[in-house]
Amino acid sequence: MAKTGHTGLSRIIKATGYSWQGIKACFIHEAAFRQELLLAIILTPLAFWLANTTTELVLLIASVMLVLIVEILNSAIEAVVDRFGDQLHELSGRAKDLGSAAVAFSLINMLIVWLLIIFY
Repeated sequence: MAKTGHTGLSRIIKATGYSWQGIKACFIHEAAFRQELLLAIILTPLAFWLANTTTELVLLIASVMLVLIVEILNSAIEAVVDRFGDQLHELSGRAKDLGSAAVAFSLINMLIVWLLIIFY
């Protein structure tokens, strides 16, 4: 990939725009991301109410953010695999399954963090 020549503040502005495009694309094309974003919108204010310490607050919010991050990465993997066609291939299926497993583990992590903080 060729370098764009953008440096400093210009690079930061361009990178922010690309990031926003990625978030919008994920929101438009991925139902799971929309569902997890709704969950984040509900859980984030709840975290402020449930947390007894700053550490608990950070853990609660970070576990929710991790789900969104992993879902975006999973969507990127799926987009790249789909870019190469609809034909079935063992490696394409494995890549998609691995991305899905990463999302599942991030959701399990979030559940464990929330349950431990609420009930411990």
